[in-house]
Amino acid sequence: MSWDPAQYLKFADQRLRPGFDLLARIGDLVDGPICELGCGTGAHTRAIAGRWPGRRVIGIDGSAEMLAKAAATPAPIEWIEADIRDWSTADQPALIFSNATLQWLDEHSRLFPRLMRQLAPGGVLAVQMPRNFDAPSHVLMRTTAADGPWAERLRPLLRPDPVAAPEVYYDLLAPLAAGGLDLWQTEYLHLLRGEGSESPVLAWVRGTALRPLLDPLTASERSEFARRFDAALKDAYPPRPDGTVLFPFRRLFLVARR
Repeated sequence: MSWDPAQYLKFADQRLRPGFDLLARIGDLVDGPICELGCGTGAHTRAIAGRWPGRRVIGIDGSAEMLAKAAATPAPIEWIEADIRDWSTADQPALIFSNATLQWLDEHSRLFPRLMRQLAPGGVLAVQMPRNFDAPSHVLMRTTAADGPWAERLRPLLRPDPVAAPEVYYDLLAPLAAGGLDLWQTEYLHLLRGEGSESPVLAWVRGTALRPLLDPLTASERSEFARRFDAALKDAYPPRPDGTVLFPFRRLFLVARR
């Protein structure tokens, strides 16, 4: 799946805020390197490097386009292109940080304990994931994908909700989190403004969840998909009198100390 940094950063303030909220909940760290999984354009990685100067900080992402954008701003950070599904390290990080990334991966029952076991004793796993897959934005996306000439091609790409309930992550991590476990949900109310006639919610999901569904389509099919999806989104998220669209977005956070 390709990524477009410019599309992703159209709503940079809203997209980046949860990661900074997560970062604010991390206390002191033991010795060791710091790794960010799914670093994207590196905004959080640079903040991490600034908060813990002198540490080895590594930003890992599977997108060459995102990493090129990240590396364009000089910083004492190692940028590594890698598939985080297969990522592992023997360096025992003091912190593994991941913002809005691990929802792209399956088998969380194996993934999260595996990440915890790679930490240094006293190290921290800090994760934020969207938990809004039952929201109209995602329900209507799946409906549009299932109702059109592209249905057969897109059916294998329609994943079940990848993020479990909070109690699932508690049961996975509590036995490994001798240093404590912090787990919470927040629903952000993003105030979106559009450009042109397209719903700003469509512009938002173009940068993330919609990308794997558009990639297999022809240019004309992408246009038709967007037209149908946009019409449904405008009904579900009508603009306020001043043109602002209110976009509720629920997210799950966890900070677990080994």
